[in-house]
Amino acid sequence: MDKQRIHYLEQMSELYPTITKASTEIINLQAILNLPKGTEHFLSDLHGEYEAFSHVLKNGSGAVRKKIDDVFGDNMEQSKKAVLATLIYYPREKMELVRKSEPDMEAWYKDTLHRLIEVCKTVSSKYTRSKVRKALPKDYSYVIEELITEKPEVLNKEAYYESIVNTVIELGQSEKFIVVLCELIQTLAVDHLHVLGDIYDRGAGAHLIMDKLCSYHSVDIQWGNHDIIWMGAAAGQLACIATVVRNSIRYGNLDLLEEGYGINMMPLATFAMRAYADDPCEQFVFKVAPSGTNNMENDMIRKMHKAIAIIRFKLEGQTIKRWPEYGMDNRLLLEQIDYNNYTVMIDGKEYKLKDNYFPTIDPKDPYKLTDAENDVIMRLRSSFIHCEKLQNHVQLLLKKGSMYKAYNGNLLYHGCVPMNEDGTFAKVNIYGQEYSGKALFDILESYVRKAFFSLDIEEKEKGMDIMWYIWTAPHSPLYGREKMATFERYFIDDEDMKVEKKNCYYELINNPDIADKILKEFGLEGERVHIINGHVPVHRMRGESPVKSNGKVIVIDGGFSKAYRRRTGIAGYTLIYNSYGLTLTAHEPFESSEEAIKNEVDIVSRREAVEYMEKRILVGDTDIGKKMREKIEELKLLIKAYQSGEIAEKDG
Repeated sequence: MDKQRIHYLEQMSELYPTITKASTEIINLQAILNLPKGTEHFLSDLHGEYEAFSHVLKNGSGAVRKKIDDVFGDNMEQSKKAVLATLIYYPREKMELVRKSEPDMEAWYKDTLHRLIEVCKTVSSKYTRSKVRKALPKDYSYVIEELITEKPEVLNKEAYYESIVNTVIELGQSEKFIVVLCELIQTLAVDHLHVLGDIYDRGAGAHLIMDKLCSYHSVDIQWGNHDIIWMGAAAGQLACIATVVRNSIRYGNLDLLEEGYGINMMPLATFAMRAYADDPCEQFVFKVAPSGTNNMENDMIRKMHKAIAIIRFKLEGQTIKRWPEYGMDNRLLLEQIDYNNYTVMIDGKEYKLKDNYFPTIDPKDPYKLTDAENDVIMRLRSSFIHCEKLQNHVQLLLKKGSMYKAYNGNLLYHGCVPMNEDGTFAKVNIYGQEYSGKALFDILESYVRKAFFSLDIEEKEKGMDIMWYIWTAPHSPLYGREKMATFERYFIDDEDMKVEKKNCYYELINNPDIADKILKEFGLEGERVHIINGHVPVHRMRGESPVKSNGKVIVIDGGFSKAYRRRTGIAGYTLIYNSYGLTLTAHEPFESSEEAIKNEVDIVSRREAVEYMEKRILVGDTDIGKKMREKIEELKLLIKAYQSGEIAEKDG
């Protein structure tokens, strides 16, 4: 055996110092390999819709209800199953309602505890005792383990379990116990969560979603362009900051900035009221009107909207000029304005501007900030980079997030792989060198991380600016459109100019050969491999299907955001991948948790199998299983080294 291998095995012997301990670990791993794979849950394009996200997380996109059906089958009425499911999702709130109408709470506690214990047994059955033990709440771990573990040595099992339940009720611990059982079921129903980007913008609860993800037991995140722009803002990139603020105002989400993250909007408000005092800012309307505001407040917010939009256009222009290799000179529109005739030249054609009041723009140097604008953006920058909560959330995005992920035969990314019309991967210039396909994703991710961790000032600045590029550039894998037509929407009265033409990827991906080409590029081949992504809403009302390319591609952006629902006809798609295969779920709009609790209303409207396995998928068939098999082989080598005398056993 070579020296390098011996050195590695000697390090391993610190963990497994004897033949017995190494053998025991092999036996444990072999047992795990034969368990059914855990349930994976895929979500995308959450866009700040916290209540809907929270509910889908609680119900596991129908995984919890399926477990209830598995346990009770036809022996329980559908209405009672709905009550039990709602209790599992919202135990505290549901029990509060039950107390108001239930005449015999002790009997209700007893029935409910027995039902929850049965569901717990089922959801925990695919995991090892060790994994279940780690998921158990500290205060009740021993009791729950007793209740959900089969005990062949106990002859009268019913009496045994009954005595434990009776003791829980007698000691007044019923409600606390019900809560921890419900939360345990939620945890065990889904083994791992994938979030395919765009947590931020549009809805008001992105910070709450991030709080929830920070404490979630197992999660990965594929960055979306709306996440990247917030990451850039947290890093202090000025164009990103202006974009985040503008987006929040546009969608009536100032509360997210001010209350969610404590970003001070007063400097912008003061500046806007002064600079645009006589300007009605009629073009700067809200996509979603702010709730609870009066006309005076709305007038101020419109002025803030215009002020930060102009600042944004200036800062974007500075970024484009700083990096000509971005190839975005066609978006340098402030210098294309005729400030005497109030027209703008775009793609060789002249357009009349709908708004002609630009008090802060110097026609000779249109991208230069005024002193007052510079003061506003620098104060905002200070708020963003010193916001502890935002910085913690971005650290989670860096720790658990990436541009893409290959996991158990599925390639996950938010948007697209930029392509040419002939089906080749588009070559993209990133700081003087061309990249395409997987290499493009990799170089962009490396620069994002440099923005936060590099000690080289120039590389750090490149990383900060690349986040703005990823947000909006035509060949960004997280954007993938010809242009972001923000300027045109404000200033041009031509609907054709507001169209954001998508990269040809979105047509090509309907071709199974193209899907195979992309999968192979990222190292995935075979019959049961898929691309799963979001970014572009699936328009079910137009008959569009989320499953494309003969099942190789699954698009799960179905419109979580309220702003999309009129176009999509649903409130989001989610995907479940369990030991039986892939199941796609379409969701109805989520009204409120109060409605769900009171009337047992769920939001799983339709579940359909995308791919069903004739033979259950085991842990041994997964990526984790592959690593376990490798470890088993290494442990066998360690045992041989012990047996041959190359390595000495230690005291166990």
